[in-house]
Amino acid sequence: MTVSRTICLGFLAVITIGAILLMMPFSTSSGSWNDPIVALFTSTSAVCVTGLTVVDTATYFSFWGQLFIALLAQIGGLGYMTTTTFLILLIGRKFDLRQKIAIQQALDRPGMSGSTQVIRSIIATTLIFEITGVFLLLIAFVPDHGWSKGLWLAIFHSINAWNNAGFSLFKDSLVGYQSSAIVVFTITGLIIFGGIGYQVILETYIWLRDRILKKKATLVFSLDFKVATSTTLILLVLGTIAFLFIEMRNPETLGNKSFVDQVMLAWFQSVTPRTAGFNTIDNGKMTTAGLFITIALMFIGASPGGTGGGIKTTTVRVLTSCTKSILHGKEEVLLYDRKIAVSLILKAVGVLVGSISTVIISTILIALTDPELDFIQILFEVMSAFATVGLSTGITSSVTPAAKIILIITMYIGRVGILLLMSSILGDPKHTRIHYPEENLLVG
Repeated sequence: MTVSRTICLGFLAVITIGAILLMMPFSTSSGSWNDPIVALFTSTSAVCVTGLTVVDTATYFSFWGQLFIALLAQIGGLGYMTTTTFLILLIGRKFDLRQKIAIQQALDRPGMSGSTQVIRSIIATTLIFEITGVFLLLIAFVPDHGWSKGLWLAIFHSINAWNNAGFSLFKDSLVGYQSSAIVVFTITGLIIFGGIGYQVILETYIWLRDRILKKKATLVFSLDFKVATSTTLILLVLGTIAFLFIEMRNPETLGNKSFVDQVMLAWFQSVTPRTAGFNTIDNGKMTTAGLFITIALMFIGASPGGTGGGIKTTTVRVLTSCTKSILHGKEEVLLYDRKIAVSLILKAVGVLVGSISTVIISTILIALTDPELDFIQILFEVMSAFATVGLSTGITSSVTPAAKIILIITMYIGRVGILLLMSSILGDPKHTRIHYPEENLLVG
């Protein structure tokens, strides 16, 4: 039982338990046993923090069903190993070397030291942001729905926004609050901070603390921080401008809105594909160009160590830096005056190839099971599932059971990671002392 197999099987166990709970009569509003496919799809979507749904969450599930979905999204966002380790700490037990290695791989950390402190800081950070989100969303939800329902709506949406899950208790997601600045900026703020990675938040906190206390020792930001923040900022700005330019003449999305609302909607649409799944416009009515931009943003996703999916911002920066180095005739890859190790470059290439292969295979299979669907709809749905986004053009509930199974598998692969999954199947790599002769090959 390797570490990668422990993590992959752990996610499967949580998904199975969630599916069983969601099948129970007390989880549905009708009080009858749930459809196994619906229960499994919803559980997988919640644990993989995707947000794709085949039923209306608000009307189909009872309060207990909705609570189970929120808890599954919380576990999925934190990660199986983080949640397990936190429970071990709660009962006062110490964890062994294998668990420390598992935490290191699950959180993509450079070392194993300070694992306990890291888990505690992750839990504390999660609670602080989610509770803050609840109080801010109460301002918008309580006047419309009363205290009891408004409080539950605020809790449910805050958890799903921070964990980049995207489940909503409104039939049209957040379209009804597209002009509410408090909802738009609270949800997008939770999505960004939830997906940017705990290491970035921790370094930001330390920097702010040192500035407030006026400490002489200045924090040197890590390469992870610089790459994650700069890439996220670039994608958010470019995404907002692109959506505003493309969709502002589309009467079905931004065309009939005021300029202020258009900017807010474009901002929200730039944030949510990375990788939350909430929507303030009807994705099915977007232009083809808008859909392709959304697909590209979904594929990139969030940053390592966060709650989002995709191939990650750092992977994109490493690959683009490789391209830049080739164009400049350099034989080493640099980022912020730091040399990138060959092992990281190979890992980035592996993530890219594995991700593209998964998306292509899933798209082909659904095109075979549901030939009546348009290609762009299938690709959008598959990319949303793989990148654990949850956005949809509205076809999720109408696809065949075979296509739903394919989407379930795609969501699972996207959440655990293609390289981790392959490692769990093939086993740990075996090192060798054999070196082969080098030879040139025509490329490009």
